[in-house]
Amino acid sequence: MPPSSTAIRATVEAYLGRHPGERDALAGLLAALDRPVDATARTTLPAHVTCSAVVIDRQGRILHIRHRATGGFVLTPGGHIESRDRTLLAAALREVSEETGIAPGALCLTRQLLGSPIDIDVHDIDANPAKGEPAHRHYDFRYVFYLAGEEPPAIALQDEEVSDAQWLPQPEVTSPTLRAKLLAARLDGQPEPVNASALIHDGHGRYLLQLRDHKPGLIWQSGAFALLGGGRTHDDQSLEATLLRELSEEVPDLCLEDLKPYAVKAATSIDGLSVPVQVFAARWRGNPDRLALHEGVLLRWFAPDDLDRLRLSPATRDLIRRHAAENPPDNKQAAAPAVWDGGSRTVLNGIGVHLHLEDAEGRVLLGLRHPDSKYAGDIWHYLAGRCERESALTCLVREPDKCLTWQWWPRHEMPDRIVPYTRTAIAAISEGRPYSQLGW
Repeated sequence: MPPSSTAIRATVEAYLGRHPGERDALAGLLAALDRPVDATARTTLPAHVTCSAVVIDRQGRILHIRHRATGGFVLTPGGHIESRDRTLLAAALREVSEETGIAPGALCLTRQLLGSPIDIDVHDIDANPAKGEPAHRHYDFRYVFYLAGEEPPAIALQDEEVSDAQWLPQPEVTSPTLRAKLLAARLDGQPEPVNASALIHDGHGRYLLQLRDHKPGLIWQSGAFALLGGGRTHDDQSLEATLLRELSEEVPDLCLEDLKPYAVKAATSIDGLSVPVQVFAARWRGNPDRLALHEGVLLRWFAPDDLDRLRLSPATRDLIRRHAAENPPDNKQAAAPAVWDGGSRTVLNGIGVHLHLEDAEGRVLLGLRHPDSKYAGDIWHYLAGRCERESALTCLVREPDKCLTWQWWPRHEMPDRIVPYTRTAIAAISEGRPYSQLGW
C-alpha cells in the first residue's frame, strides 16, 4: 500500500519546518493532499507525487542518469510511486535499484538528513500522447543516500528507460534547487552511524536482550531478540543522546553504569538499507522482570551459550561473543541477582511448559498463534512449548517467535478467542486457586 496523504503531509510539514520560505511554492501540493484521491497515483491529475534518489559516492559526487522518457535529460534516478511502496523513501530506493541496479543494501542514510527529503521539487511534465497522458505536474520528493561500502557498486542500467550514468561533482548537479541544498548541507559522502544500541551486561557473563513485537514491515528486527536502542532524530545532539532517549522511552527505569562506546556494527533496515550502528557497552545487574517495558514483549538475561537457540541477527550474536571473550566474568564479585528460571534448571524432555507472566499492572502476556502452529487461527495462548532435553526456561526462550504478535491483556478484558486451558488457568490464578486444581 502506498503512503497515505496524511503521512505525506507530515513529511511536507516537517520539510517546511526546515524550509519555511517554500510554503507558497508547495501550496498546490498541500491542496492536492486535501483531495479525496491518491496523491501518489500516476493517474491522479493535474498533479501527483514522485520520488527521486540522490546517491553520493565517497568523493562527494552525485549519481545522474540519462532518462530516455525526458528526451535524454541528465537527472537523478527517480520516478512514479507504485502500490507496493510502503513509504516515499522506499519508492526512491526502488527507483534507484530498478534504474541503476544499486541494491538498497549498498546504500545508507546520512546524519544530516536521516531519511528526510533534502528537496521537494515542483516541475511541469509535457503531454505524452503515446501513453495517453496530458500535461501535468510532479511534486518530486528527493532523498539522499551515501554509498555504504568503500568501493562503488557496479551499475546495471535499465535499458528501456536509461541510456547512460555518470557521477557529477556537486557544483555540476543539474537541478538548481537540489544543487543549492547539497552545497549548503556539506554532504561529503562519508558514512557514519545513525543508530545507537546498548550492549548491556551484568559483569558475570550475561547479556540483556529485548524480544521485539512481531510486526513485519513496521518494526525493525520484528519478532526477534535484539539490543535496546534505536535511530537518531534531528533533535539528538549526539549518538549517546540518541541511546539515552531511546532507553527512556523503552525502559524508563533502567539505570546503566559505565556507558561508553564499544563498536560500530552494520544492520539492515526495514527498507533493506545498510544501517551503521554505534554500540555502547554498559553494565547493569538488576532483574528485568521488575522493569516497566514500554516497547517490545520482554527483557531477559542470556549467556553467550544460549544465543544459538534465539532468533537473533548474526551481527548481534557475534558482537556479544566478542565482548564476552574480551571481558571474562569476574568470579571474585558477588553473584548476580537471581532470575526466575521456570522453577528448575533440570534438563527436561517431552514435558510441556506454560508461562503465566504478569506485568506490574497485573496484565497477562498472551501470544497470537502462528498459522502453522497448533491452536492457530486468531487464537491467543500462553508462552508455551515442549522441552527438548533442556531446562524449562530455555524451552520458553526458544518458543516466543512461534507467535505472530504479543500483547498484555488485563484479566477482565481477555480476548474472546483464547485457548481453553489458558483461560481456565488465568481464571484459577485470578481466584487464588492452587495450580494443582487446574487439571494439567
